[in-house]
Amino acid sequence: MSAIRIGNASGFYGDRFGAVREMLTGGPLDVLTGDYLAELTMLILGRDRMKDPKLGYAKTFLRQLEDGLGLALDRDVKIVANAGGLNPSGLADAIRELATRLGLEVKVAHVEGDDLIGRAAELGLGQPLTANAYLGAFGIAECLKAGADVVVTGRVTDASVIVGPAIARFGWQPTDYDQLAGAVAAGHVIECGAQATGGNYSFFAEHDIRHPGFPIAEIEADGSSVITKHDGTGGAVTVGTVTAQLLYEISGARYAGPDVTARFDTIELSQEDTDRVRISGVRGEPPPPSLKVSLNTLGGFRNETVFVLTGLDIEAKAELVKQQLVFANPPAELKWTLARTDRPDAASEEEASALLRCVVKDPDPKVVGRAFSSAAIEIALASYPGFHVTAPPGDASPFGLFKPGYVDAKLVEHVAVVDGRRIPVPPAAETLELAPADEPALPEPLTGPVKRAPLGLVAGARSGDKGGDANVGVWVRTDEAWRWLVHALTVDEFRRLLPETAALPVTRHVFGNLKAVNFVVSGILGDGVASQARFDPQAKALGEWLRARHTDIPEVLL
Repeated sequence: MSAIRIGNASGFYGDRFGAVREMLTGGPLDVLTGDYLAELTMLILGRDRMKDPKLGYAKTFLRQLEDGLGLALDRDVKIVANAGGLNPSGLADAIRELATRLGLEVKVAHVEGDDLIGRAAELGLGQPLTANAYLGAFGIAECLKAGADVVVTGRVTDASVIVGPAIARFGWQPTDYDQLAGAVAAGHVIECGAQATGGNYSFFAEHDIRHPGFPIAEIEADGSSVITKHDGTGGAVTVGTVTAQLLYEISGARYAGPDVTARFDTIELSQEDTDRVRISGVRGEPPPPSLKVSLNTLGGFRNETVFVLTGLDIEAKAELVKQQLVFANPPAELKWTLARTDRPDAASEEEASALLRCVVKDPDPKVVGRAFSSAAIEIALASYPGFHVTAPPGDASPFGLFKPGYVDAKLVEHVAVVDGRRIPVPPAAETLELAPADEPALPEPLTGPVKRAPLGLVAGARSGDKGGDANVGVWVRTDEAWRWLVHALTVDEFRRLLPETAALPVTRHVFGNLKAVNFVVSGILGDGVASQARFDPQAKALGEWLRARHTDIPEVLL
């Protein structure tokens, strides 16, 4: 049976709007997918649903179908997306209304059962704003096998929108773990769109990524795949770009999901041709008995003022502001951060300036609203020389808190809804508790003269968020560099290079097959991206900071 060609046109809610049309018109596809849901997105959709119960889905996707639905039907391309968010049935109805208005005949199905908000207290999940279990891919497969042209889901794992069509094509069973794991690896690579084709890539200067194409996975019956893109599009698909994406937002060698636990330490990559990277050898194990649940709550209200400090005496100026800014009603949380972006003897005023950020949080919006921002501005003519701020005083804004929960998979209803029929999807019959994998044997260290230089001269990195934790995957491109990296970049050295992590739990995982090490930093993002706990709230640039730090590198590698 021939490979199924699956292209992805969205990596997040707000990705390139025209990508749906680009993917449908750029070359042959069997299925077009879209990933619209992230932890922050679920909070945004939850607030939408509070305002209007008919909402709760990604409205952008519906607008993209205005142009794309007819193109997909003409080309016999199925569409699968998790854009249903908190209201997949509502989105399915909206697509049917759109099709009627456009004069198109389309069969729309949806997957539901992930939304646990009505049972959250019963399941021991508290009283969140949203509570959504991560479902797997078999509900999507049931919809496609029943003839659906468009399938929309709520919270499924990101890779499931890609795995589901492969299950439907090849008839995989729940115990076909190796095949499922291979498809999960392919799905993980293409789920974030252009991150697989050169976007957010450490060695970006090696490729033209001004307008990268979106990725395609050609998945075969045995679960192996080739990652590629439409001919003539920008960017690049290389072992490096694929490695970077494989390391994105993972922890250890076992990558657990509701259908299978994929062993990322078994993945083999090879450059088959230009813009064609083969993924093979992936092994799978039974999934864990529990499903992860995305829990979002409203944490209160926040506000901030950023003071610009220019020239001499930066530390003294910052201390003066801290002493002057007092509150009749102090906020529950106040945090000062001084970013020394200034340079000595600077050639421009901006380069001579540092930023002092004051962030406040409180359950009461009045405490951190105008009362705070006005107090910050009132000292303008009575403070340090050169006083100014980056924005006018503003009001408080709500912020969210994310935390993961876990429930027994048997307690979650997973249903495919096609033509009014409800098709139950049973949980995995065979499960295996998740456990750390043994660390592989390490190669002999690389010895010889060293030179102090930025880590990024020899290593790439990709970082991201998982709730309050961050991961930083670091990889090299030669066996010789791997012999150095795996011995040199220890947890202690990682903490030295990134002082913000020094007091936090840091775990290192080794992926010899990818010439990579992955660090998981627990708690660095507080209560998740919506809480905006740090300057880079999703840790997207944490890896690039690491690459810019200096360490002792063997001269033979430079």
